[in-house]
Amino acid sequence: MIAAALAHRLDRTLVIRARRDTVFQFFSDTPQWAAWWGAGSSIDPRPGGRMVIRHPNGVEASGEVLEVRAPERIVFTYGYETQKPNPPGSSRVTIRLDSHPQGTLLQLTHEFADGDAREEHIQGWRFQLSLFANLIAGRAATGAASVVDRWFAAWGEPDATARERTLAAIAAAEIRFGDRFSCLDGITDINAHLTAAQRFMPGIRLERRGEIRQCQWHVLADWVAVASDGQERGRGTNLFVLDADGRITAVTGFWAS
Repeated sequence: MIAAALAHRLDRTLVIRARRDTVFQFFSDTPQWAAWWGAGSSIDPRPGGRMVIRHPNGVEASGEVLEVRAPERIVFTYGYETQKPNPPGSSRVTIRLDSHPQGTLLQLTHEFADGDAREEHIQGWRFQLSLFANLIAGRAATGAASVVDRWFAAWGEPDATARERTLAAIAAAEIRFGDRFSCLDGITDINAHLTAAQRFMPGIRLERRGEIRQCQWHVLADWVAVASDGQERGRGTNLFVLDADGRITAVTGFWAS
């Protein structure tokens, strides 16, 4: 338990494009907890349960879970087995998850008895929560390759109704699309644009080349434009932005030439 007054506090906030239930799993399930802290880390998500963090460099921190209110809040003590910069039980971490238009607002407060210990944790939490956010983004992007492929396939779909169904399934209604030849808002506008593309470039289709790359809900995908005769008519890279449900909210296309 906390043995001293905690006069020093560190606060960080972070918007994560995932639902609260998804985010909370990483604070209440040992495999998910270890996924962002390191192998051998564990948490028993109940009052009195033990929390262990084993960093990749071998440094170990531990604590006791004080409060759990899924999917809103978890509180635990925090300290290092080496006693430095703060021993076990000498600080307290509170993590609160609130709903946010983009997904979840994470608010972290770390309270310390010692001001120097607080200073030593500022960059640590900045770094660790960045890893945490991208871990969740990576899990959310497990289906991103399929979403990207369906986006490209829509460019070659001749049936406007079928094309609109595809776009509605993979994209937010307010999706924005821009490239050298486009500055569009919304599925209806994009669908009309694809109809025109097929009229003026009959038989044209887009195909993904190579694996997608993702970081923090942004996905890069290389593509080629192929004509009906099989000849390449252009190539480039698209940047896709995903929302908390893995849908596309924006696409920016960069032509290679």
